Amino acid sequence: MAKKAMHILQLLFFMLIPLASSQGSRPGYDDWQTAHATFYGGSDATGTMGGACGYGNLYSQGYGTRTAALSTALFNSGLSCGACYQLRCNDDPKWCLHGEITVTATNLCPPNLALSNDNGGWCNPPLEHFDLAEPAFLQIAEYRAGIVPVLFRRVPCVKKGGIRFTINGHSYFNLVLITNVGGAGDVQSVSITGSRTGWQPMSRNWGQNWQSNSYLNGQTLSFKITTSDGATLIHNNVVPAGWQFGQTFEGGQF
Repeated sequence: MAKKAMHILQLLFFMLIPLASSQGSRPGYDDWQTAHATFYGGSDATGTMGGACGYGNLYSQGYGTRTAALSTALFNSGLSCGACYQLRCNDDPKWCLHGEITVTATNLCPPNLALSNDNGGWCNPPLEHFDLAEPAFLQIAEYRAGIVPVLFRRVPCVKKGGIRFTINGHSYFNLVLITNVGGAGDVQSVSITGSRTGWQPMSRNWGQNWQSNSYLNGQTLSFKITTSDGATLIHNNVVPAGWQFGQTFEGGQF
């Protein structure tokens, strides 16, 4: 009986090793870092719509009011669009509220070089800063604070439904907006294939809008996307042959 119990414990140990390794393979997910946070967009967050990631209406896209504009140091020229961050107010007992919030990066907080970094130029390089949608800010700090110190870390994104592909542009200029990405959230590379072509890499036009200059009209389309943690997902035939510009199609999810 003792030998059988020891054998079971050994099996459990070796089963847990790969699980721990996979969780530890995403650098930064468990490391709290310091930054500051402000807010924008009004009490209903309507002022956060649009933005430098290209997501448009954040309500209809499923992002809601738990969103953030990132300073240049975090925005990574748009490659951080879609990444998720957990924040908590830090070491300001007058203004901090208890609890944490998870937000998705949907915009850029532009630098204001006319102001000093400690007096209005909150998003100037090299500062790491979050300009939160007002409803999100109010979950971790009082309104009158204006700006608070925070702790933040990258966390996996949990999204409802599948990854969505919105096809814009025109013939020979296919501009595909990719939204609602789970897992790491921030798409780093995209490839596309039509039913009459091979796989072709897409170039990132801006935000999370990805471009192909091939003629793909009338073809079934598939996508291969890779996020910053190296995870890759292939969406085979996610777009039917009769697609039209302006339509959105839903694939699988990380």
